[in-house]
Amino acid sequence: ELPPVDAARVAELRAVADDAPEDVQARVDLGYLYLDARRFEDAIIWFEAALVLNPEQVDVSTDLGVAYYYVDDLDRALSQFARSLEMAPTDAETLLKFGIVLAFGGQDLEGAIEAWEEVQRVAPGSPEALAATEALEQLRVAHP
Repeated sequence: ELPPVDAARVAELRAVADDAPEDVQARVDLGYLYLDARRFEDAIIWFEAALVLNPEQVDVSTDLGVAYYYVDDLDRALSQFARSLEMAPTDAETLLKFGIVLAFGGQDLEGAIEAWEEVQRVAPGSPEALAATEALEQLRVAHP
């Protein structure tokens, strides 16, 4: 069962988005409301709309890639991660999520290892680096 989406908040943000076609943040917020509710197709619509208005949002671009992954569109997911990494090659959250999609979506374990090792290199001690370390350890246990 999907978590509920805050219908009142959605209505409020949609009204803002309708009234202000240039309002990037309303679109971003709608995307995250839907992403959190695991309504990935709705999240994609709003993240894409936000990126049309401001294509330089690395976090939104990365989470659009995550949403593509969850609707089983691996090619678009990987392409979106590539776009995010072009903008911010050392973004730890992007690298971490990229590794996850490579490992579980693309079965590209070598690529996942590279991404997670890069997280450790660029953001040592960060929550992302700790998650990458855990992922690497699990991978090494599963695939010695």
